[in-house]
Amino acid sequence: MPDLRDHTTLRLGGPGRSWVRATTEAELVSAVADADAAGTPVLVLAGGSNLVVGDDGFDGLVVQVATTGVHAAPDDPDAGPQCGGVELRVAAGEDWDALVALAVARGWSGIEALSGIPGAVGSTPIQNVGAYGQDVSQTVSRVRTWDRVQRTQRTFAAGDCGFGYRHSRFKADPGRYLVLEVTFQLRVGALAAPVAYAELARHLGVEVGERAPLADVRAAVLALRSGKGMVLDDADHDTWSAGSFFTNPFLTPEQAAALPEAAPRWEQPDGTVKSSAAWLIEHAGFGKGHVSAAAGERVALSTKHTLALTNRGGATTEELLTLAREVRDGVEARFGVRLVNEPVTVGCAL
Repeated sequence: MPDLRDHTTLRLGGPGRSWVRATTEAELVSAVADADAAGTPVLVLAGGSNLVVGDDGFDGLVVQVATTGVHAAPDDPDAGPQCGGVELRVAAGEDWDALVALAVARGWSGIEALSGIPGAVGSTPIQNVGAYGQDVSQTVSRVRTWDRVQRTQRTFAAGDCGFGYRHSRFKADPGRYLVLEVTFQLRVGALAAPVAYAELARHLGVEVGERAPLADVRAAVLALRSGKGMVLDDADHDTWSAGSFFTNPFLTPEQAAALPEAAPRWEQPDGTVKSSAAWLIEHAGFGKGHVSAAAGERVALSTKHTLALTNRGGATTEELLTLAREVRDGVEARFGVRLVNEPVTVGCAL
């Protein structure tokens, strides 16, 4: 059986007991439904970009999502602004960045700031993937799923998806919903959505809230992500990661007030205060390229971004988790804030 290390961006993880590659929606549903009926554990594998798999692998059926299909309405690539928008129905197995590239080439705006993010389309609403001021929740109109409990298809409108910061109803009820297709509503035009992220605005030479050409925004985001080791590159071990390993913490006002004056703080509508996991990690003493004596030199923080934990080659999952625990516990000891891992863990735990 294939090793999961060959199918995750961290390049970590042991074998699956059995394996199915589903290229059609019928194959996908059948594989999962049959395994559920037989009581066989199932691991649904898409891009493998948000996954940490234990060294012993997965003792069950790995179902690899390889479905394809992008359907646009209206489907005229030269559709003008008078059309107002385009609806894209996209199979769960489609590559996310390829979809973004297609949208930019066709003049469809709303996901351009999400360029360079690895993984498959079906995973994006689960995590409410976001970067540089955009979240997929801003453009998702509905998500069609297979409900593994009710054993039937269910479609959720965006308002029923429970979207929050790196969260959704699909993540809140893990394993229940198998995403089959995601529908996006994008605007038509040559300009991107208003730039909402200060770093991106500076790179583009515009003010926050201003707009720029779609292609320029995509190029700027790819450049920024590459500079942080966040665009996959086989030759660059800084990209052998699961992206940002920890989510930005949401704190009570009292917790936020206890942080050093220089710590980033963003007040939220619900009264909480968001801070920066990267800032907390660095100021707890874990700089770029940090290597743990306990974990060994085969894992390290990225030399480009403190939020990424990387496999420097030949590492084990346990070594990576040892480093992650050191960072998490060090931040908690220094600032009283317990960071939460963003990637999903399978056959292991932080």
